[in-house]
Amino acid sequence: MSVFKLYIVLLVCCISFVSGFGQKNQAIDSQNQPYVVVLSLDGFRWDYTNDVETPNFDRLAQMGVKAESLQSSFPSKTFPNHYSIATGLYPGHHGLVNNSFWDRHEGTYKISDRKAVENPNFYGGEPIWNTAEKQGLKAACFFWVGSEAPIQGMRPSIWKKYEHHFPWEARIDSVISWLQLPEKERPHLIMWYLPEPDEVGHQYGPDGKKTKKMIARLDAYIGQFLFKMEQLPYASEINFIVTTDHGMGKTSAVKYVDLSKYIKQSNCNYILPGNPLVFVQPKEEMQNSVYEQLSKVPHIQVTKSGERPSYWYYNQNERIADLVVLADSAWSVGWGAGSTYGIGGAHGYDPRNKDMHGIFYGVGPAFKKSYVQTTFENVDIYGLIAKILHLKPAENDGNLE
Repeated sequence: MSVFKLYIVLLVCCISFVSGFGQKNQAIDSQNQPYVVVLSLDGFRWDYTNDVETPNFDRLAQMGVKAESLQSSFPSKTFPNHYSIATGLYPGHHGLVNNSFWDRHEGTYKISDRKAVENPNFYGGEPIWNTAEKQGLKAACFFWVGSEAPIQGMRPSIWKKYEHHFPWEARIDSVISWLQLPEKERPHLIMWYLPEPDEVGHQYGPDGKKTKKMIARLDAYIGQFLFKMEQLPYASEINFIVTTDHGMGKTSAVKYVDLSKYIKQSNCNYILPGNPLVFVQPKEEMQNSVYEQLSKVPHIQVTKSGERPSYWYYNQNERIADLVVLADSAWSVGWGAGSTYGIGGAHGYDPRNKDMHGIFYGVGPAFKKSYVQTTFENVDIYGLIAKILHLKPAENDGNLE
């Protein structure tokens, strides 16, 4: 290697928070292949560990990389953001534009609709487990958004149908058992999911006592997994990432906008509430009228197609209604009285709202030690995983820099 090339290699290693990568254009050799295990804790706001004793999260930060925060994509909802992490694409580009939406070819997508969730036509882009499988690397998903559908005609080698009350400890044991499989069957990419602290955050708010109690419980859970993972004979080869889909903002029952007081449902083809985001599709002849009425309503923002902020990446997808109503921070919006989801907290707001930011921790041979990374976007994670696993990434919106 020339002196110039050596200098470039060293420079890249110094400026990046990820180190130790080699380039591989040839077929994957699983015998020398690193591992990536990604755990998502739904709704884990970036600052939750500040006010609670979290020795295991602290240990992760000392062992590897901790981001100041992780910026979610718009809208900062669960399904769109988990799939953005998986594909490296913004929701407006991968097509999962909200937790619920309408598609003129496929009908309505709802996260509670099993048939819709398993319909591959709702999912665009290439999830990282497909990228891995296409290049000869086995992947496993435990309740990750999109993994239940045969996207591009394929699924990860191991996947499970969502079961909300599946015991947490059993999830740990399942992941560890996958890592103990014979080499030819063993996944080198594992992505798994827990529904907390999202649920307590909605009910009790981000500052609630029960929310803080849940953070402590999750910290202990991380400790359990680390202990079992570190007993594996090749633990030193495993890169463990802990992240989330979004943060949580404080709300209250008194800060609620009822859209039924301002517009008529008969003037619209459909209205899809999803606090703090509502899709409104006016009838063609009523578009200007409905827009003008909504524009006068306090504590909400209404945007038209083609006029939304560029950093939302939310102007081109036909699954997005012509009018998108977004509540102001700390406010809720819906249709009819009492239609808000939880009175303590909500998410879905503008991703530049710091309350919508989440966590990112990375430990293992690919990561620096005791390193604090500045805030970055969750669409960058796809390319990061591909880099660690020596995979050629599909087209995505992320930026490894």
